[in-house]
Amino acid sequence: MRKLKYYIACTVDRYIARSDDAYDFFLSEGEHVADLLEKFPETIPAAFREQLGITSENQCFDAVIMGRRTYEIGLKAGISNPYPQMQQYVVSQTLNKPPDPAIQLISSEPLAWVRTLKSQPGQDIWLCGGSQLATSLFPEIDEMILKVHPILLGTGIPLFSGAILQSALELVESRIYPNGFMLLHYKIQR
Repeated sequence: MRKLKYYIACTVDRYIARSDDAYDFFLSEGEHVADLLEKFPETIPAAFREQLGITSENQCFDAVIMGRRTYEIGLKAGISNPYPQMQQYVVSQTLNKPPDPAIQLISSEPLAWVRTLKSQPGQDIWLCGGSQLATSLFPEIDEMILKVHPILLGTGIPLFSGAILQSALELVESRIYPNGFMLLHYKIQR
């Protein structure tokens, strides 16, 4: 069975973006970048894959699910089909139709829909963001892979936007880089 993995960048105080959706404070240079490109090449938007010389096959995910606000970050930059190397799903109750035919719109019952998607064959599913969607899909999140940047933001959009069930985490893998960046991979214990 496929797993839903919340693979997301955050600050030490667990914010994924500023309140205005900006994420300009994340480290874009350092040893961690090469490691992330090698382990998760499919998570780089198509617009940047050629620039970075990424030609490798998907290593972990073949589907991505994101909330409307996360999708609109790329849309504002003119990117309507950010991850053509994967099946792309946007959860929204306000979009009438996706701006690109490669995007499948999920407008109701995302939790039941994700359960069905997980039962289908394929690689794992990347929960790209955002915090409201992560909160609503929490019962189906199997693993969290946190890209923790060495900064305290103080305020912004949190990792989860609402209450979730208290859950034990099993640390599967971790790496701390010289620049303070941490890659933390957890399984959620249910």
